[in-house]
Amino acid sequence: MLETRHVRDAFKAMPVKTDRNDARGIAQLMRLGWFRPVHCKSAPAQETRALLTARKLVQAKLYDVQMSLRGILRGFGLKVGHTTPVGFAVRIRELTEHHPALSAIAKALLAVHEVLLRELNGFEKQVRKQARGDSRVRLVMTAPGVGAIVGLTYVAAIDDPGRFSSSKKVGAHFGMTPKKYQSGETDLTGHISKSGDKGVRAVLYEAAHIILTMPVKGGALKSWAAKLAKRAGLQRAKVALARKLGAMAESW
Repeated sequence: MLETRHVRDAFKAMPVKTDRNDARGIAQLMRLGWFRPVHCKSAPAQETRALLTARKLVQAKLYDVQMSLRGILRGFGLKVGHTTPVGFAVRIRELTEHHPALSAIAKALLAVHEVLLRELNGFEKQVRKQARGDSRVRLVMTAPGVGAIVGLTYVAAIDDPGRFSSSKKVGAHFGMTPKKYQSGETDLTGHISKSGDKGVRAVLYEAAHIILTMPVKGGALKSWAAKLAKRAGLQRAKVALARKLGAMAESW
């Protein structure tokens, strides 16, 4: 299988795009070797990604229901305020107790909220169980700021560390290395490319954010990032730290 982004860019110079020309162009790419093969994820990696996707979907819908209820009540001057996941429903019922119309709306949405909360808790248990049962995830979680979600997302995306000749190439694979443009006397270094799996890029950045901004023990890794933040700024330090966390596969 070919990397579709590379094939698409190679075909941009094609003035007439037809199925026949596409087939001829792919054959030419194969003949010249101007292509990059695509790694087909293993079945366990795909199952892990499916679990994480389902969990994220339920979590997002749960958040939408909560925000909708807060917005509806705010229009009537009723502020929910800070609540716990369990105490949210209790607080909503208290506020709508003397408002029959709002009480009916809240009852329906809270029924949906209850189901989503139950299913999310079930997904959380599955995630923790799977993280404990995978030695690679447990090893990755020894890094500061890396939990079960980050560990499973990263391990499922890497799948086979052997496909990377060097751990430094992992950062580029997930789009965490700067763009480079050089032509004649022009030599520009831009922002990170943001190519590849944006989900992995997001969780690695979140882990880097936690290491740099939360009171967690980061050891030499946190000290290195803190020094970089003083020189280049906090934002760049987080990106650099996320890129360094992306090299965790070399420890498998």
